[in-house]
Amino acid sequence: MNRLSPIGRLAPIRSALLAGAGFALTSLAILSTGGGDSAQAQALANHNSNAPVDFAAGSIEVQDRADRVVLAGNVRVTQAGLTVSAPRMTVAYTRAGGTDVNRLDATGGVTVVKGDETAKGNVAIYDLDRRLITMVGNVELRQRGNHLRGGRLVIDLNSGRATVDGRGAARGPDGNPVQGGTGGRVTGTFTVPERKQ
Repeated sequence: MNRLSPIGRLAPIRSALLAGAGFALTSLAILSTGGGDSAQAQALANHNSNAPVDFAAGSIEVQDRADRVVLAGNVRVTQAGLTVSAPRMTVAYTRAGGTDVNRLDATGGVTVVKGDETAKGNVAIYDLDRRLITMVGNVELRQRGNHLRGGRLVIDLNSGRATVDGRGAARGPDGNPVQGGTGGRVTGTFTVPERKQ
């Protein structure tokens, strides 16, 4: 399990805000929609998801009865060289023998960075127990000179495999893809090394 570092230890503050639960249900609905083309790449291989989780934010609200924390204002979470940045994040935890972080839900435009790899999307869920990062909505994955775009990105931290597909592609109220979206398809550019003749 993942323990919050001493910098981010939680204090018991009571609250009734339900935004985290609403976001989780919305995220699950988004993740289960649509089909589309997909592409695979290697990403964030050998990440230690058991390392301590540190955070910095403009404000923190501990919802102790719901076992979650709401972070807002230029949120930055780091773990073993992996950084997740977003305007707002909900952290779900358990208190069996300590404070163990299970899941991070980030909204408002999310960026995940480790080394020279960067992933971006509208929302993201980092399931620390399953070691999966799922990003939805106008996702981009950049690795060195390679660049993939799509509707959904799933990064399996166990295998280092990243899958980009058209599910969850951003759509307007009329059901059509929003400008700058991928239209439910995966697009990208791969670099080709110079070959000697």
